[in-house]
Amino acid sequence: MPAATQIPVSEYLSTTYRPDREYVDGAIVERNLGEKDHSRPQGKIIAFLITRGSEWGITVLPGQRVQVTPSRFRIPDVCVLVADAPDEQVITHAPFLCVEILSKDDTVSSMMERLDDFLEMGVPNVWLIDPRKRRGYRYTSEGILEAKDGVLRTTRPSIAVPLSALFD
Repeated sequence: MPAATQIPVSEYLSTTYRPDREYVDGAIVERNLGEKDHSRPQGKIIAFLITRGSEWGITVLPGQRVQVTPSRFRIPDVCVLVADAPDEQVITHAPFLCVEILSKDDTVSSMMERLDDFLEMGVPNVWLIDPRKRRGYRYTSEGILEAKDGVLRTTRPSIAVPLSALFD
């Protein structure tokens, strides 16, 4: 397979992609999305969080570019900021929560690389949702922890999202 064409960060940031793409060490990377199994739980978690945003003191941003390192820009399916987060067009400070929803074409290695990028940036809460198995997971430096009780949680602020709200 030929090597991907390398472009500078400035070109990535000044180019509009439809749908938006990630930037990883000089390469433009397509995101796997666009099918109902991915889109429906994404919309439901966004709606669930937005309707409680004022109560929990959070801002919910779908499709938000996050600069995880100087040469990497990720676009989590859902990005959540706390009320006092800096006001940035491209997020450079660790978000409170990043949510990824598995698509049928995602590979384990590519997803783990994405989740690791969020952890290494300092994101305190990283969730992974598997819509086909109707399961949710917290990703930490110790690995993937399934939400066995069917609820994904955070602390400070305390957020609880029942997986049933995403799949019913």
